[in-house]
Amino acid sequence: MDTNEFDGSWDYRRLPDNIRIGADCFLERRESFKQFRSRQAPGLVLGDRVRVQTWTAFSVEPSGCVEIGQDTVLVGAVFMCMKSIRVGAGCHISYNVTISDCDFHPIDIEARRRDTIAVAPGGDRAHRPPYPAKPVVIGRDVWIGTGAIILKGVTIGDGAVIAPGAVLARDVAPGACARGNPAEVTENVP
Repeated sequence: MDTNEFDGSWDYRRLPDNIRIGADCFLERRESFKQFRSRQAPGLVLGDRVRVQTWTAFSVEPSGCVEIGQDTVLVGAVFMCMKSIRVGAGCHISYNVTISDCDFHPIDIEARRRDTIAVAPGGDRAHRPPYPAKPVVIGRDVWIGTGAIILKGVTIGDGAVIAPGAVLARDVAPGACARGNPAEVTENVP
């Protein structure tokens, strides 16, 4: 086992060509990119000085693109991207935060049955039903606490705070705070 794979000193050039890495980035573990399947150009953009810490995971589908602004710190976020997730500059996103632009499973029972058959061993993934995706946009200087969940179609304004464990299915205004499940939004950060 190569210990460089776990301490950020591995060769970042081993990543797919459609990942753009800004100056002075730190990518702690190569494993963060093992579910990256994007075919977009680019499929992932990391701005200057982005820190990708242990347990961060980029699960990006062939049609997806994730953009992370400069000086953002990802401590263990999970990005589940079908189409588009954008994170602004100077954000701090904590452990076990899930950001998803898609449900990644059908709600309708018949569509769910077809999906199960398509992904079963010997199934044909080409027969999977389409999944609706809505972009997630996170502004600048946003703080997202441990275990928060950001769902498809959500926009979070600059300077907002998302409390630990919040489940967010609606927009958050700039400078506001969201907490709880489902998240309630208060106008000003405490």
